[in-house]
Amino acid sequence: MEQRPCRSLFEEKVLPSVEEALAYDKGTHAFDLDAFCAQLALDTHGRLRLINFIRKTNPTTAAVTALTGAEEIFSSDEYLRPALEDDPLLQVQPDDWSDSDAEDVDPAKRIIALEKRLAAARQDFADYRALVSKQLDIPGLITAVNEPGPSAGAAPARDDDSHYFQSYEENDIHAVMIQDKVRTSTYAQFILKNPSLFRDAIVLDVGCGTGILSLFAARSGAKRVFAVDASDIAEKAAQIVTANELDHIITVIRGKVEDIALPDGVQHVDIIISEWMGYALLYESMLDSVLRARDRFLKPAGVMVPSQCKMMLALCDASEISKERVDFWNDVYGFDLSTMSKDLYEEAIVDVVGPDTLLSAPYTVKDLHLNTITPRQLDFVSPFKLVSTAERRCKVSAFILYFDTFFTAHGRPVPDETEVKVIRDGDAVLAEVWPVGGRPAPMRRVSSGPNPEAQKITSFSTGPQSIPTHWKQTLFLLRESIVVEEGSIVSGHFHCVKSQTNSRELDVEIHYAVQGTETDGAGVTVVQMYKVR
Repeated sequence: MEQRPCRSLFEEKVLPSVEEALAYDKGTHAFDLDAFCAQLALDTHGRLRLINFIRKTNPTTAAVTALTGAEEIFSSDEYLRPALEDDPLLQVQPDDWSDSDAEDVDPAKRIIALEKRLAAARQDFADYRALVSKQLDIPGLITAVNEPGPSAGAAPARDDDSHYFQSYEENDIHAVMIQDKVRTSTYAQFILKNPSLFRDAIVLDVGCGTGILSLFAARSGAKRVFAVDASDIAEKAAQIVTANELDHIITVIRGKVEDIALPDGVQHVDIIISEWMGYALLYESMLDSVLRARDRFLKPAGVMVPSQCKMMLALCDASEISKERVDFWNDVYGFDLSTMSKDLYEEAIVDVVGPDTLLSAPYTVKDLHLNTITPRQLDFVSPFKLVSTAERRCKVSAFILYFDTFFTAHGRPVPDETEVKVIRDGDAVLAEVWPVGGRPAPMRRVSSGPNPEAQKITSFSTGPQSIPTHWKQTLFLLRESIVVEEGSIVSGHFHCVKSQTNSRELDVEIHYAVQGTETDGAGVTVVQMYKVR
């Protein structure tokens, strides 16, 4: 490509190569393209826009060198379209872009250009994603190419996001979440009992749903609350805000948090609240959007609510679940339908088991600190070591996964020895948030223990020890049960990545080996793969 004939930027003259064309413009028109791009700190797209702008508008050299990099042409999609068909200059990038290319440029001018480019970089990326999403329907194109012909009534291609957001349009799913006492009361307790954190704060609620968390934040003293949701539920949330006469505080924004801009010139927020957790914690991949919101909008000293989540893995006796889900198919009215159960060992099961089914203490396979974790770290491999607590010889039929969630006003990780709060039947969790029957709940005596910091931590668990939540627990049934006794060790690695076929789903691999039992093959590593969907 470098050796193909290339036209000058400022006249019709064609030179034998790109290098000679650039040298000609430098000698004849006193314009050094590479040095000028370095001077304005242009990225690849900025360089392409500049070339096409010159080709299309035929400006003078003086007009080009007067550009600062902040002009509209450097963000306009119009100038990403080639002005000259098969232009070699667009297809060749310099190998040595560096600050040395602009050593003779006014440093103050270069700093201003760099600052402007840096300030615009985040918004440019969001705009670019929105443009690609809007203009390129990749799944639709694939379907169109493979489709043999028009088919009346054929359903349109569905991408991961549209199906995901559509699932949150119905009332039922929001009723289930709000009626989850563990979930909703814990959020309410943290928000309403930390008025010093929320007073006069600017709050961003990511995936607001009905807006319940935004309402809590407004009641706790927030100055502004931006409630964002890409689903149709945002329309009802706006009506709810108005009905509660909080529309002077809460602004509902319909759209993806990756694409929106905050109104009234607001650039940063003090607090981000979100209930993003899914089955097995990471199912649905909503955390990616929350982290994007953090990087775009949260102040450096801002607080994420919640601040930390831990994925917990343990051994489990899931024999009752196995009977209901697997063994059931072996004899259905006298017929063998066991073919139906063959794939069940490849699918994670979301269900509820009791505390007596746990056969080991849990092991933290992933500790997510929301202030610092990156989306790339959400695909992970973690070693684990589970020690059986069984009082007598028994069978382990599954691994169980659940998560514990922590809220802190300072946003920092909780101390390692912090125990999660377990809510059991009969606990007056709602009465801790607001009076029930006109009488406030009795105040708990403040502990005089050695760790006063623990008193400032709010938390909840989705494990079997707690009353069930709408997240339930995630069970990975074993094809062959493990025989354990007290002290037996099951160790291995837990692999978790986003599914390649649907980014909202998870692919899990569990590699494990057993020590300390009399089972044949003890110590041999077994691998099982699962889908969480």
